[in-house]
Amino acid sequence: MNGKGKKVGLIITVLLIVVFLIYAVKWINHRMKYAISDAVFVESDYLSNIGFNRVSGRVVQLYKKESDEVKAGEVIAKIDDTDYKLQIEALEKEIEALTYQKKQLESQLQRVARETDINESISALTVEEISKKLESLKAQKDQIESQIKLAKKDEERYRNLLEKGLVAKRKYEEVHTNLEVLEKQKLAIEKNISELKVSMEKSKKSVEYAKTQKSITEELQNQINAISSQIESLLKKKQDLENQLQYTELKAPFNGVVAKKFVSIGDVVKAGQPVYAILKSDSFYVKVLLEETKLEGVKVGNKAYIKLDAYPDKTFEGVVESIDVASAAKFALVPRDISAGEFTKLAQRIPVKIRITKGDISLLRVGLGGEVEIEKSR
Repeated sequence: MNGKGKKVGLIITVLLIVVFLIYAVKWINHRMKYAISDAVFVESDYLSNIGFNRVSGRVVQLYKKESDEVKAGEVIAKIDDTDYKLQIEALEKEIEALTYQKKQLESQLQRVARETDINESISALTVEEISKKLESLKAQKDQIESQIKLAKKDEERYRNLLEKGLVAKRKYEEVHTNLEVLEKQKLAIEKNISELKVSMEKSKKSVEYAKTQKSITEELQNQINAISSQIESLLKKKQDLENQLQYTELKAPFNGVVAKKFVSIGDVVKAGQPVYAILKSDSFYVKVLLEETKLEGVKVGNKAYIKLDAYPDKTFEGVVESIDVASAAKFALVPRDISAGEFTKLAQRIPVKIRITKGDISLLRVGLGGEVEIEKSR
């Protein structure tokens, strides 16, 4: 019996050794085929703190709470917009008043410009006509003065002859009467010339007045231009306020989930102050801090299998997307100082990014840990 018992024990021992060796070989082979690490963290490319752009005020609505899903462009919060609406309303009334004033000035400008053109044309034409009449009357005056000069000589000659009894008195009277008529004609022409000169002065003044009216039209045009510039400035200001009014509604920048709510209704927030932290739905990836001793054979495109501590019965698949060019310690808050030499040999860890290609992404949460196995290239 003892001999048989020893044989059974030996067989069991051998079997256990064989099983152990088989397991050990498989374990070693698995370790050779895969780079394995438990320094695994779920991260996201898009975890954004968002707030109101350009505007500040009291929060009146928060439409989402933590873990709620959001859609791109969806309104998720609102601040009090009363002040912005009142400012826009005041600007609209001011613009309306200035627009009315501008139309009134434009109508006045058109009327003054039309009247000025007409008056200037009439006055210029009158001056020209009077000048021609004056020239004609001066010519007539010169002609009559010549006739009067001859008539005076005739009157003096006939008066001498009458005194000597050589001509009839009637003939002398005819000559004398002719002289008086010519002198009266001269006086009439001189009176007409005097009146025309007065008219000429009035016409010239009318021309000057028309020119003055032109300066008024220029002044009106300057006023219109100034009001137009003012209206344009107010329209730009109104547009800016309308943009700010739109910014009183906070919209989700992309599809995702609310990771954190930073404020409550009634809080006064500043422009740019975070209101929500939003995580983009399809932005999850796995970050692995892989020891430098396991980096050999790990390349971009290699398959990876991830198990998370939160879901031990589920396996996620992915591919290596990138391998950092520097160790994690290089960018630590307190980097290692090796200027005095290394006294403790530590395996450095290289960040490796794995993009998940298979698995229920809705289960993922930023910060979850687990284990990863990355296939090595031969």
